[in-house]
Amino acid sequence: MTESIFVMAFTVLVCTGLGYFFLVTRGALIAHAFVPRAQDRFHVYWVYSNMNLIKFSDRKHWVSAVLLFQYDRLVDKVVSEIRRIPLQGRTFLMTSCAFGDVMPKVINAVVNNGAGSILITDLIKNELIHAGKKLNDFQGKFELAEADATHMPHADGSVELNLIFFLFHELPDASKSLAYQEAMRVTAPGGKLIIAEFHRPRKRILRLLGCLYFTVFEPFALTMWDQYDPVNYLESNGGWTCQRSSYCFGNFQVVTATKAT
Repeated sequence: MTESIFVMAFTVLVCTGLGYFFLVTRGALIAHAFVPRAQDRFHVYWVYSNMNLIKFSDRKHWVSAVLLFQYDRLVDKVVSEIRRIPLQGRTFLMTSCAFGDVMPKVINAVVNNGAGSILITDLIKNELIHAGKKLNDFQGKFELAEADATHMPHADGSVELNLIFFLFHELPDASKSLAYQEAMRVTAPGGKLIIAEFHRPRKRILRLLGCLYFTVFEPFALTMWDQYDPVNYLESNGGWTCQRSSYCFGNFQVVTATKAT
């Protein structure tokens, strides 16, 4: 009897979580299709724009579950890559905010590396407000600014290190291409671009499950497996050297790309 109650409770919890996630992600896209919106924002999920939903959803254990409990490994890899990059007096850019504790860990590493300027941008003002509260320990050491990843305000070659943490998979394909071009443009010769993203799994069964998951929850993500894979895209454009680390049977990746001098 006790076991049956536990199973039932667990099932209800999982179904509730999946229903909530569908509503605030794919549900937003469905609703936006019937409401006139600015073209550059139609793909924005409610979970990233509504402050109450941002506060409710930004819980590390939820983020970790979505990333198959690889979150800490991915963040640790990103931070370890940052620590290897000399930033004395140079500019660090984080294009788009992120849930979990990646931002405090990244900013701590960047500050310790002596960055001269630390910039955090996002298309959504509420994301920036929320990020600022998470970074209270670093007040005065960074700047927050509204900016579209597809039309960045920064000068050519002005950024020594640019971090993009799980953004590309949420962009429509045309926006993916523009965001890549902007990331490439603002990175300084010899500078680094770090991208954490989904990756095409090695096992067929995981690819099948991944297709199902993305079809339901992340309709723009599947092209990250081929033409918009970071290594494929950057190296096909020339002038970039990439190193990739993959995780969980290839489901996730951290790419560190260096721009030619």
